Amino acid sequence: MAKKKRSTKKKKVSYYKQPHDLSIRAWQTSLRKQFGEKQTYALENLGNHKVWSDFKVINPENKNTYRVAIRGTEVGDNFCSCYDFKTNTLGTCKHIEWTLHKLKNTHGNKQYFKKAIPPRHYSSVYLEYGKTRRLRLRIGTQCQEQLADLAKQYFDQDHILHPDAWLEFDQFLQQAREISPDFRCYPDALDFIIQKRADQSRAKIIEQYKKQPDQLDQLLKTKLFPYQKQGVAFAFKAGACLMADEMGLGKTIQAIATAELYKKELKIERVYIVCPTSLKYQWKAEIEKFTDTSVHVIEGPMHKRIPQYENSAFYKILTYNIVVRDRAYINKSNPDFIILDEAQRIKNWNTQIAYAVKRLQSPYRLALTGTPLENKIEDLYSIMQFIDQYKLGPLWQLLDRHRAIDEKGALRGYRHLDEINTNLQDVMIRRRKLNVRMQMPTRMDKNLLVPMTPKQRELHDSYKSDVAQLVSKWVRLGFLNERDRNRLMISMNSMRMSCDSTYILDQQTRHDTKISELFYILEEQLVEPKNKVVIFSQWERMTRLVAADLEKREIDFAYLHGGIPGNKRGALLDRFRKEEHCRVFLSTDAGGVGLNLQSASLVINLDLPWNPAVLEQRIGRIYRLGQENPVQVINLISEGTIEHQMVQRLKFKSSLAEAILDTGEDQVFMSEKKFKDFMESLQAVQLEGDIPQKQVEAQSDEDFEIIPDVAEPEVSSEPFSEDWWEEEHTAEPSEINQQSTNGQPEQEPRSQTGAKATDLVQTGMSFLTQLSQTLSDPAATEQLVQQITEKDEKSGQTYIKLPVESEQVVQNAMKLFSGLLSSLK
Repeated sequence: MAKKKRSTKKKKVSYYKQPHDLSIRAWQTSLRKQFGEKQTYALENLGNHKVWSDFKVINPENKNTYRVAIRGTEVGDNFCSCYDFKTNTLGTCKHIEWTLHKLKNTHGNKQYFKKAIPPRHYSSVYLEYGKTRRLRLRIGTQCQEQLADLAKQYFDQDHILHPDAWLEFDQFLQQAREISPDFRCYPDALDFIIQKRADQSRAKIIEQYKKQPDQLDQLLKTKLFPYQKQGVAFAFKAGACLMADEMGLGKTIQAIATAELYKKELKIERVYIVCPTSLKYQWKAEIEKFTDTSVHVIEGPMHKRIPQYENSAFYKILTYNIVVRDRAYINKSNPDFIILDEAQRIKNWNTQIAYAVKRLQSPYRLALTGTPLENKIEDLYSIMQFIDQYKLGPLWQLLDRHRAIDEKGALRGYRHLDEINTNLQDVMIRRRKLNVRMQMPTRMDKNLLVPMTPKQRELHDSYKSDVAQLVSKWVRLGFLNERDRNRLMISMNSMRMSCDSTYILDQQTRHDTKISELFYILEEQLVEPKNKVVIFSQWERMTRLVAADLEKREIDFAYLHGGIPGNKRGALLDRFRKEEHCRVFLSTDAGGVGLNLQSASLVINLDLPWNPAVLEQRIGRIYRLGQENPVQVINLISEGTIEHQMVQRLKFKSSLAEAILDTGEDQVFMSEKKFKDFMESLQAVQLEGDIPQKQVEAQSDEDFEIIPDVAEPEVSSEPFSEDWWEEEHTAEPSEINQQSTNGQPEQEPRSQTGAKATDLVQTGMSFLTQLSQTLSDPAATEQLVQQITEKDEKSGQTYIKLPVESEQVVQNAMKLFSGLLSSLK
């Protein structure tokens, strides 16, 4: 009977589950060996020996090359320049395993594996990639005794560099090369020495600033809070830092101050800021606001971007997507300091963006995020790979130590998390508002500019054109009749609505960006379990859109609008105040009065009311007696629009508000003096140059955080409805429900004669009504007399003056007056 041949096929090691007969380290080593032997790399010998030499390993698919040094057959004998070898602490990688497999199976090489490995004649200092990185000395046969005697001054008995020998290492290197000309110090070992020496140097600098912390206030055109100074000092000393402060504590300004400190103390020249597309111009505005340092935004197609990396600006701002395409050009420009904003964008470690960002080369790095660990421990690990790829050790080891797995391999939770916190104390700083509230102002207001979609802009500008024509008419004639005044107010309110969403106006389309920006803010704010947010909008239809998106994201919220009966509002308030899972209070201005919402510390205004008193009523629901936490107010303002211009030029303190809003008067029927003030205020806003200018007092600009233009996808909603002018919410007198004098939509166009006759009757009745109201008030009567009379300085006679639109208006008025007299006869 023939004997069965013994199978030589190796047992395959599972990639997903650790075999029972292998330790975790043996399993990971076996995986790399198994995977490496299957590869089809190309090999180039860089030395003289066929096996015990340095090689170049080339990946034909991605054209990446790696230097592999083969010194022996045992794990830990060899070296590879790849990322995995430097971080996995196993002493091997797939490139080393492939190279060994290739060499063993090359004709004529087996003899070298059978013989003893020849000793090297040269000596070298190399970086050992174990559980901790450390410098070691390997002494060869050349000048062996002399080098051994020299090494005693700098290395311990295991030939590991003494911790206090970093600053004297260059002396050792010089002496070693004088003894043995072939003495080597590998590049990664030299970089390690340079890093350690730089760390010690920065630590000494920070010690001086700790003695005189006020010197940090000289970095920016503003004064830093104590906790912000602490953050700047921490980031500078760490060199590579994760700043994980809670939202609202000013991570941006701390990052800019850190860059300015690097420039002052270390004379750096190139700072790269990597951020989401929606934030690049916000960063530019902040840098220009707080510093006099040059800044440039890198953008455009690749052929235009490449020359921009040679721009002399100190700060260069670019987006995550550009990093993916331009990583080689960025590294070629040798950035000194890289700031990574919204660093949670690289939490998924195996994405193209994460891969590219983590291979940016810079001696100093700073990652900013309020949510470093959102769902799983791998999120934090991926971000830390950008900060310090060695800090948390290999991922397989981290997961094995900190994940709790049941018998079936399902994740049940995490353990020993205090060890991670302790390990990161020298590179991660995180403060919460609760910890630093005594240092913070009691209230912080931020105007955040957001872009509009092209459809929003088109709609906004169509109404802006109508407003410009009416204002031009007023400039030319000094008068607007009630019909024109009504059109003016309708157009202005429609402009405001378009700033929020096209849905508010037509209920057919949905083009908006404010809601997306709102949820970016909520994403970070709601990470803290106890944080609660109040959201206001003047338009109920805007709150409907927000409510729908809150439901999609399964965020529990309370919703108050004008349709909620008064006897049910108390239950809504109690739910928001008392239930921990109810995190958001969404309200129209129906909730601006009589509410106590102190359980929240963040107010987000999706739009701003004309009346500053209404705005303060909103904020006053949270910022009031009994509030124990600092309050943050974020106003979302559409860039380059009517609401942007109003805030920017007038700061809510102009005669625009004083003329029509603070008194609660109707816009159409206000007095001529107040209407004149209103129109001049409207001129001051300019509406981007579409309105002719009169001489008005210049207003100072308000600082904004700018977000560049982005387009949102079109979202269809309800069928078109013609009742948009009847907005269902509790509003102030300036709201859209005042668009027509009878509260109904305009009818089909009438004949020209009939329209003129009707207008004359309406004008006459309105004039008589307003005149009656004015004459019943002595103070108002005196004011009216002053407005319509003028004294001739030469003759001393007093005349009545009345502004009119044209001579035709006077003729029509006389005909109307004649008709009234005839009817009385």
